[in-house]
Amino acid sequence: MGAYIFRRLLLVIPTLFGIMVINFALTQFMPGGPIEQIIAEMEGNGDVFQSISGGHADVDIQSTEIELQGTYRGATGLDPAFIAELEKKFGFDKPPLERFVDMMWNYIQFDFGESWFRKITVVDLVLEKMPVSITLGLWSTLIAYIVSIPLGIRKAVTDGSSFDTWTSGVIIVAYAIPGFLFAILLIVLFASNNCFELPFLKDWFPGLREYNPTCHKLFPLRGLTSDNWDQLSLFGKIKDYLWHITLPVVASTISAFATLTMLTKNSFLDEIKKQYVMTARAKGLSERKVLYGHVFRNAMLIVISGFPALFISVFFGGSLIIETLFSLDGLGRLGYEATLQRDYPVVFGTLFAFSLMGLVVGIITDITYIFIDPRIDFESRG
Repeated sequence: MGAYIFRRLLLVIPTLFGIMVINFALTQFMPGGPIEQIIAEMEGNGDVFQSISGGHADVDIQSTEIELQGTYRGATGLDPAFIAELEKKFGFDKPPLERFVDMMWNYIQFDFGESWFRKITVVDLVLEKMPVSITLGLWSTLIAYIVSIPLGIRKAVTDGSSFDTWTSGVIIVAYAIPGFLFAILLIVLFASNNCFELPFLKDWFPGLREYNPTCHKLFPLRGLTSDNWDQLSLFGKIKDYLWHITLPVVASTISAFATLTMLTKNSFLDEIKKQYVMTARAKGLSERKVLYGHVFRNAMLIVISGFPALFISVFFGGSLIIETLFSLDGLGRLGYEATLQRDYPVVFGTLFAFSLMGLVVGIITDITYIFIDPRIDFESRG
């Protein structure tokens, strides 16, 4: 097992390098880089970054304009010296190959630099947005696995029954509804002005008083916590946190829940029909022993194989639409805004870190195969 893990770790290096090369090359052909956008704003062709980032991008732009305003010629365009200074400021005075080598050398040392348009390091920026992604990703993944796996097993055991039929109908509907549309439905029903009169919630959730003194909404519309978070007790903070995350977590879980349930069911059905299951039953083993002692570890392999992709996409990728609808500022919005702004330190820094985490999670997933089915031997592979 140790030799296999070592080989996989060695494979991480060229894989990660290939990911960075492809994405860096693609950015060289993308129009409208950071310098072009700054020039467009300063020439009066639109408040580019204000509309994109909500005011976060004005720091470096304004300071650069103040420093070099003596060379700015509003009537005749920007001075070439000013353009050259911008290129030097952003490192575009170097050839692409040299910029890529410098970037990778810094990333190897886990130095991801500073955002071009926000006076904050990439690491601090990611840590600032991480609580939202942890909330959505961690809870969504846990709920999806905790609910979907037992439900999928029950559906496989009772295949063709009324329970299997009506739950399949619910799952198909859940899968067919886009996550953002389901989020809007939740907002309309539980977080809009069509409030529900439930006076007992006033005592259970103190934050409800802030939204409407006479008609209490079931759930808040935005944020992870209430404005009076610091004044709440520990138990009150836990309740307030769970109260805020309910709708966004449900909205982000619905699609993964449907997919994982059907995957679990079909995997168990395939295993149940195999000869070794019939042999185990013929020996007099209980149905529970057959399912969880023999079928489970074989059927769960295909479910676990999809965990790395689910973990990275939900936990780190975030959901841009879900975050936008519920006014959550997480990694999904960070990546989107950084791409629009051409904030390359943020784009490539997060890409490098999350790609590395994804590859490591893939190795951890392979290790879990051993615990589920000890018969698997990765050492025998060439």
